[in-house]
Amino acid sequence: MTVDSRSGSSPPLYHEIQHFRQVWLWALVLFISLLSLYGAFQQLILGKPFGNNPAPDGIMIVLAVLFGIGLPLFMYTMNLTTEIRSDGLYYRFFPFHLSFRRIDTKEIKEFEACTYSPIRDYGGWGIRYGRKGKAYNVSGNRGVQFELSSGKHLMIGSRRPEELAETLASILGKR
Repeated sequence: MTVDSRSGSSPPLYHEIQHFRQVWLWALVLFISLLSLYGAFQQLILGKPFGNNPAPDGIMIVLAVLFGIGLPLFMYTMNLTTEIRSDGLYYRFFPFHLSFRRIDTKEIKEFEACTYSPIRDYGGWGIRYGRKGKAYNVSGNRGVQFELSSGKHLMIGSRRPEELAETLASILGKR
């Protein structure tokens, strides 16, 4: 797998952007965010210590910025972008990958759209390593499992795995 900026590459034949939008995840993120902002407001504005062993004011400011603003912003901007182009599969898990990663069509040995267990097979969502290889997923339990010529396995989560696999099959001539 090589890093590629896609410069000079053909237009995408398939394009998908996925975000973390699960209600339970956002409830947790917003709870943490609001708790840190409430603590900072109570201690810094109202002058009442937050908790039995309050943090110094400087630490409260840092916590409010990191968890009150930074965490929700980080979660909102995080996304998985997947593209199929005539020369291969491109994927980027922003903000961890600032540029696209490319798997050349010659490196793809096998692939199939499938349903999997994110927790059992990979330990959850995100960039994960599990007993079935490496996975990039943000929600759901569907994707395309790849076997590369190197013997490595890669799962790319998708809301439209059949379309992803069909598009890849068409450029590889495997219809």
